[in-house]
Amino acid sequence: MARTAVKGRGAVQVLTALAVASPVLVLLSVVGVRGGLLPIETGYDLLTLKIAWWLSFAGAAAGVLAVVVALRNFRVLGVVAVVALVFGVGTLGVFIWQTRQLAAGPVENVSTDLTEVPGFGRLRPDRTGGLQPAVGVEACPGALPVLTQVSPETAAWALQEAGFNLGQAGVARADGSRQTVWFGFRYDAVIRIRPGRTDIRVAARDGRPHGGEACRLATRVSSLLNDTL
Repeated sequence: MARTAVKGRGAVQVLTALAVASPVLVLLSVVGVRGGLLPIETGYDLLTLKIAWWLSFAGAAAGVLAVVVALRNFRVLGVVAVVALVFGVGTLGVFIWQTRQLAAGPVENVSTDLTEVPGFGRLRPDRTGGLQPAVGVEACPGALPVLTQVSPETAAWALQEAGFNLGQAGVARADGSRQTVWFGFRYDAVIRIRPGRTDIRVAARDGRPHGGEACRLATRVSSLLNDTL
């Protein structure tokens, strides 16, 4: 015996698909970039920040409309409609929050010494350029120098504790790099060790805003080093 068609089921299903389109596109973009199938310019700049961003508005509207349509037979269609609403509105909320974070964060090039900014040395050839001039404690209050000469072992430990893969560590400096989970953005860090003072610099390898991630990393390294005193 054929099952009786539920009025509005098809419309709710289509609206649900639209509601989840934006987060699905972001996930596929991440997989494409991390898997080497898409360049970051396509996966992040185009698909995520532009297309998925506008899709999130359509998805939020689709979620609300799905609930309205499901009111005709909420017992049958309500769960799917609520899922559409949660995904649609939630995705839009995340995008709005992310947009504000990206706009509010300081430049992704932070140094505790702006007079003589520590260089990245051997890390420099791998950098893509496009960085803005380094900012210091005025833009990133946690980017504080260590007013003593730390040991190379302590510097190496602080970098690793902050999530960096240690590169080289010696009497005068320690450096390392780390990669973000989602799109694989890379950050370099260097700790310059001198008598009476230790300075820190952290910078992204690209010129994109990342909501102050370099500041957070520099603050973390600074805090770790200063806590050892």
